[in-house]
Amino acid sequence: MRDVYTMILAGGRGERLLPLTQHRAKPAVPFGGKYRIIDVTLSNCLNSGLRKIAVLIQYKSHSLDRHIRRGWSIFNPELGEFLFSIPPQQRISAEWYRGTADAVHQNIFLLEQEQPKYLLILAGDHLYKMNYADMFRFMQETEADAVVGAIEWPIEETRSFGVLGVDSTMRVIRFEEKPSNPFPLPDDPTHAFISMGIYLFRTGHLYEELRKDAEMATAHDFGRNIIPNMLQNKRVFAYNFQDENKKQVKYWRDIGTLDAYYEANMDLVGVDPLLNLYDEAWPIRTYQGQFPPAKFVFADQKPGGRTGVALDSIVSGGCIIAGGKVEKSVLSPDVRVNQFADVQESVIMEDVEIGEGARIRRAIIDKGVNIPAGTVIGYDPEADRSSYTVTEDGIVVVTRPIP
Repeated sequence: MRDVYTMILAGGRGERLLPLTQHRAKPAVPFGGKYRIIDVTLSNCLNSGLRKIAVLIQYKSHSLDRHIRRGWSIFNPELGEFLFSIPPQQRISAEWYRGTADAVHQNIFLLEQEQPKYLLILAGDHLYKMNYADMFRFMQETEADAVVGAIEWPIEETRSFGVLGVDSTMRVIRFEEKPSNPFPLPDDPTHAFISMGIYLFRTGHLYEELRKDAEMATAHDFGRNIIPNMLQNKRVFAYNFQDENKKQVKYWRDIGTLDAYYEANMDLVGVDPLLNLYDEAWPIRTYQGQFPPAKFVFADQKPGGRTGVALDSIVSGGCIIAGGKVEKSVLSPDVRVNQFADVQESVIMEDVEIGEGARIRRAIIDKGVNIPAGTVIGYDPEADRSSYTVTEDGIVVVTRPIP
């Protein structure tokens, strides 16, 4: 994998995740208690043997850049290894990135300096576990010019994705974004291949395509423009996603909305979580602050007494459950749940205090929020909508300041 250069696209606005992305990039949004979303992609790279990585940042990138510097400064430049976060350079134009392909094109000087034989393009906001070395081997076996990561999906749910049409050898013969009439798998009319936003190119062929696209009035997007154009005269193949998650059903999540983000966190709290964070053979790495162990206090046996307890939940370091109850929830570091408070099916980010007697259900509480004593969230939809953001599925999102 030494000839593979990796670019992770992390510059999107993340508007569908507002208000969580009001002050941070989407890949920097906390996930699973102690992680950031981008940690999953970066861990896939590390576990796959990739050691030349550029994260292309843009909007509200400070917290993402800081997280990468704090938690991912583990590569040795003397061995030709690196992980950089790269802001827009405006070397080619004075514009912001106009699309995924334009983001790579504007940073083509990085490739010209390094001169890698292959370029791997990844999204910084998807959740899955994949060994990219297997995809690389597939490229060599098929003698492909480009390979697109693909996953089988129920055909009736594919209209919001890029859909790949393949022949019996897995060569891509059609590629369409958000088709009204999706094309099925050759051997299964009930499923289709959707693009995972993972692209592996032979770099020489990609140079040519990026330069042609830059001169045209297109969306400058890999899925809408680059891949469909390459189908005309290049060998493009679909790689059927092989999951390192070790579950019966393959796990891949595009957490582009608040409801998808909430569900991805809830995937972690079951007895048998859908996304396995506990596999020592495929660790997920992150920056970890110096927090003390989680603490649960008060075990009052009297009727109606205080009991500090967390059930079916993830509780990070520095948390104190001080006589309150937490159930089916994800707690980031340094959260305090005070006496008689009740937290149900919620995502609580770092440095949050839940006041005495507060009741929280099906909510996302952003970093640094102080929930006053007696506050009720998630039980009265009309009252919630008057004060907070409420999603289509009824998830209440609370950010600073509390009204």
